Amino acid sequence: MEKHLHIISFDVPYPADYGGAIDIFYTIQALQSAGVSIHLHCFEDNREKEPELNNYCSDVIYYQRRCGHKGFSHVLPYVVGSRSNPELLENLLKDDYPILMYGIHCTYLLLDKRFTNRKVFLRPQQIMYRLYKKLSQLTLSPFKKLYYLHESKLLKQYETEIATRARVIAISDHDRDVYRSEFNAQQVITIPSFLPYKEINSQEGVGCFCLYHGNLGSEENEKAAMWLLKKVFSGLPVHFIIAGKNPSEKLEQAVLKQPTACLVANPSHQEMQDLINQAQINVLPSMYNKSVHTKLLNALFNGRHCIVNDEMIRDSILAPSCHVATTADAFQSVITQLYHHPFEDHEIQLRKHLLSNYYNTEKNTSLLMNIIWG
Repeated sequence: MEKHLHIISFDVPYPADYGGAIDIFYTIQALQSAGVSIHLHCFEDNREKEPELNNYCSDVIYYQRRCGHKGFSHVLPYVVGSRSNPELLENLLKDDYPILMYGIHCTYLLLDKRFTNRKVFLRPQQIMYRLYKKLSQLTLSPFKKLYYLHESKLLKQYETEIATRARVIAISDHDRDVYRSEFNAQQVITIPSFLPYKEINSQEGVGCFCLYHGNLGSEENEKAAMWLLKKVFSGLPVHFIIAGKNPSEKLEQAVLKQPTACLVANPSHQEMQDLINQAQINVLPSMYNKSVHTKLLNALFNGRHCIVNDEMIRDSILAPSCHVATTADAFQSVITQLYHHPFEDHEIQLRKHLLSNYYNTEKNTSLLMNIIWG
């Protein structure tokens, strides 16, 4: 009997060039390869319709977000209210297929009694109220600070309300535990992120620079890059590359002032992978602890040494494969130790042991299908 599944995505998941899109797209790819007929519903959020998705989905329907004042509510978080689309609900009611919602953003249907007896599954990308609370601390804009705090409050209330209305498929054990302890969710299981990486491609030997990479248009990543420039690499005689999408003029000017640093703006996918592969050290501090940092996984599957802080690695199985530093001085010390130190086979074998089984696509696809149809 053919299996059909509705997937609701908070964004167009292709190109798969950031964490959330990567998990969604490679889940779709894995399920399609296993014979599942995917009916994809996605909200356009500054990304255009993508014909590539038609190669993996039986049909793809796009919906416009209700942006600006139309999406605001005193009750619903903006990320949810702006995606409360009646057309989506009507399309979902045309059949009785299971529904997999990607992100708390896409859960408006859980407030509708017509879906009370429907098989619905939630794949939260992270604990959203904590993210917005942290963003309020990172931003320098008073308006953004108020917005993030307001959204954080609404998100905590909302996440608590809907957590018991769907089976939750958490992306990490940390998120699973939060849903159980804070939101009182009863049906929660962990399935790790679906990834494009099938094997460890890290190269032995010595690279020739340090690398920080990420979406530089995000406040968190820009803050991390600026911290590295000013607090870590300003006193080190090593080459430092910052690479990623949409760097601000502020970051560009800061890089120009650092003679040993350079900026690679908007690299292609292959250019980014080449940088990760060629770097001697991937230096990846995080400004807050979130569920999964896909850029760290990319570096571990494809790069040499990785230096992170506690926020990047806390409560993670990945910790043994990273060097952890807690202060700028500690980062400098570890960089100095590793900059000319060859990356060796035993470190590759450790990564294979830690990553290959946990992020096994076939195993995790089978587990996901058993949860939905078992």
